[in-house]
Amino acid sequence: MSWSDGTGSTSPTVLQRIVNRARIDPNHLAAQDLDRELTYSQLIDEVTRIGSGLRARGVNEGDRVALLIPNSVDFVVAALACLQAGAVFVPLAVTDPQLRLDAVVTDCSPVLIVTNTQVEQVGPTFLGSPPTLPIDLLRQDTRVSVDDVGGTFRVAYMIYTSGTTGTPKGVQISNPAFAAAVRSTVNALGLGPATKTLCVSPFHFDGSYANLFPTLASGGTVVIRPRDALLYPRTFFNTVETEKITYSGFTPTYLRLLLTSRQIDRLNNLTLETIALGGEAVSAADLQALWSKAPAIRVFNRYGPTETTIAVTNVELTPDMIRGGTVTIGRPHPGVTFVLVDDEGKIVDTKNQIGKLYVGGVQLMDGYWADPSLTSDVMRTDVISNEILYNTGDLVYRDQFDNYVYVDRADHVVKRSGVRISLVELSALMNKVDVVESAACLTFDHGGELGIVAFVTTEGRLSDVELRRAARKLIPENMLPDRIERVTTMPLNRSNQLDEGQLLSMARLRPYRPVATEA
Repeated sequence: MSWSDGTGSTSPTVLQRIVNRARIDPNHLAAQDLDRELTYSQLIDEVTRIGSGLRARGVNEGDRVALLIPNSVDFVVAALACLQAGAVFVPLAVTDPQLRLDAVVTDCSPVLIVTNTQVEQVGPTFLGSPPTLPIDLLRQDTRVSVDDVGGTFRVAYMIYTSGTTGTPKGVQISNPAFAAAVRSTVNALGLGPATKTLCVSPFHFDGSYANLFPTLASGGTVVIRPRDALLYPRTFFNTVETEKITYSGFTPTYLRLLLTSRQIDRLNNLTLETIALGGEAVSAADLQALWSKAPAIRVFNRYGPTETTIAVTNVELTPDMIRGGTVTIGRPHPGVTFVLVDDEGKIVDTKNQIGKLYVGGVQLMDGYWADPSLTSDVMRTDVISNEILYNTGDLVYRDQFDNYVYVDRADHVVKRSGVRISLVELSALMNKVDVVESAACLTFDHGGELGIVAFVTTEGRLSDVELRRAARKLIPENMLPDRIERVTTMPLNRSNQLDEGQLLSMARLRPYRPVATEA
């Protein structure tokens, strides 16, 4: 099913698109979790009831409403109700420590914090904050018209991310940018009413929106299970089987969790047709392992910082495309531009030359909440005249097929003994060692100097000496890790990405912090 590529102001918002699906097929199942399920007609009815409740509680257009709700139908209803009321929804992570939650709430000053019964029983409290109400108490008997679908306020939602300082910053995403990202995802993956999506990533992580909202906007069905349960691969495979799931998306780290499970052998006999990967660099070795178990499965790689709205690429990969060990991120969505800049600030026009990636076009954020200085630091107007470009901080190059290839974060390309080393590239090389199932290379404080440690999960019995000898056959001496640490599994963080801090802590290593030198 295709969604028109028009990017003018008359293009439908995400909410309008979902309302239109309810008109076309009101009895089609829209969303389900373990507690309840809603058809499209019931979903829109719930959205208008809760939207009326938000207005009755004094929520006005442009106000922030924080959602402290785990993955559930309740979250879907609350987020859409905010859009219907013209409010900005701000997802909070129920797993976050109280200090971070306090920092986010203090920063965005929501007029209301919406929870559900699960959070009420075990969740945090916010002293001196705006009212915290369970979603059930917002439901009104009276509804606004289904034609009153809001979306007139520019900002749709705000995602809090942490930069290198660890300080949460609110990324404001507009309704037009949101619609453009969802539209491109629907078209790239060919989603439609027959799509049945298993939501894996937590809803406070915007990568999950590439699964949730495109499915609803295309008339498909989203199936939601508790995040903690999905950390057990058996739950994933059982849900795919019982619910006849056709599509799911998650991080490469989560894929690795599935690949190391004995349950992976079931995949070829299940209904899962499409997997989309994003949030981290994808390993060619993991893709090959996946296709060895399910050769017919379609795999998409997507790329996009939060500041560029969910994802700005969606490319379907094939075994031939990764034969050389390189995994492309594809080309930018319609209405999105990529510009590469070298170390001297010059535009990179030639192929196979690495540059820092700047992104422009319809999916750019509206800036960081209440921080114009930080916004101006990354939203640049001095690269190309009269064009706003976001500085991603990522290093990429354009290959001979005009596809873009992610190399690493600019700050993850380290220099040791005069040699530039990409930690992503080094991890990929470690992954090629025969006994290594997965690998992740990080920097650590090595007696005050920069050290590199490779964390690996292995199969078979191989001594540490033999493991390092095997690595030497694939990795140049000047790139070899200083340490190799075996782990039983790669831990996940709050967004189902690799938890680098936990890995270092497990090995009792400290992060490397270069000492600032005076000019």
